[in-house]
Amino acid sequence: MREVEFYKTADGRCPVREFLDSLPGKEAQKIVWVLKLLEELEVLPASYFKKLHGSEEIWECRIQLGSAAYRIFCFFAGKSVVILTHGMRKKVQKTPRREIERAEEYRRDHMRRKS
Repeated sequence: MREVEFYKTADGRCPVREFLDSLPGKEAQKIVWVLKLLEELEVLPASYFKKLHGSEEIWECRIQLGSAAYRIFCFFAGKSVVILTHGMRKKVQKTPRREIERAEEYRRDHMRRKS
């Protein structure tokens, strides 16, 4: 069992909530369903949850809805807490480096402020 939390910036913004709020209902429902799996299942298939190689401990929740692909970036804070940083609609095969760097910056910020 994992606990899923939303990252907040120092000024109180919540990028992942802003992303979810920007989506139509069906897309948001599918993403919430995958996030529930993340909370409830001990092992998730790589089709839903995968570590990004070459990153600073960044993982991605992978959501497919028809031809649309979405990614929610996250990291672990301890063994059972997953912090969601932000999301994107994936338009190209490879995850854009700038999105991974953004998640890494959010992770560093979170760790700095929590220590």
